[in-house]
Amino acid sequence: MPKPAAADTTAPDQRPPKQYAIIIDALLVLVFATIGRATHGESIAPVQVASTAWPFITALLVAWAVMLIRKRPHLGVGAGLFVWFTTWVGGLALRVTGGDTAATAFIIVAGVVLLVFLVGWRAIALVLDRRTSVAHE
Repeated sequence: MPKPAAADTTAPDQRPPKQYAIIIDALLVLVFATIGRATHGESIAPVQVASTAWPFITALLVAWAVMLIRKRPHLGVGAGLFVWFTTWVGGLALRVTGGDTAATAFIIVAGVVLLVFLVGWRAIALVLDRRTSVAHE
């Protein structure tokens, strides 16, 4: 008589898959652009937000292309730092190359906000994943 299958006691994987992670990153970059425009009393119509966000979205896609090509993990603080730095520096470079300005205050604010957004959600996901894993032990 066959033995009954053992119950699976491993914790379910709570981490978002890559397609969700890139969507989260892109949405956060759009939130960054929207907040920036709203703070300066500028229109937050989708076309205007896109005109502000495009350099940072483009740089974000470059970061993701590198991670996917190199088969790097998409979660964790290290991945977040890579995505943040590439998005921040690349976005600023594309912004200036496209004829826009990048005052010192904007460079600092963009760096801090993107750091909090792109690394922050990964840190929260990591804590929640560990908490879920401990709860299932």
